[in-house]
Amino acid sequence: MVLVITAGFIFRLHLMEWGLIVFAIGMVLVSELINTAIESLVDFISPDYNKKVGLIKDVAAGAVLISAITSAVIGLIIFLPKIIRLIK
Repeated sequence: MVLVITAGFIFRLHLMEWGLIVFAIGMVLVSELINTAIESLVDFISPDYNKKVGLIKDVAAGAVLISAITSAVIGLIIFLPKIIRLIK
């Protein structure tokens, strides 16, 4: 997150690009918080091993993974052309 924000200042992102970056960062943070809440809740309700609880945790973790991949794609769409221009 710190590297992306720093790169944003270095590459002088436009307002729309900043909006997408802030959205992407927020999406990952929110999905992490929701995942943590779900995992804590199911651990509280069912402290013993349960196959269904494992599935619930896997799905919640999968949501975090999808949000992180989506954020990475947003970052590539914004920064890759700028990096290519800088190299040329």
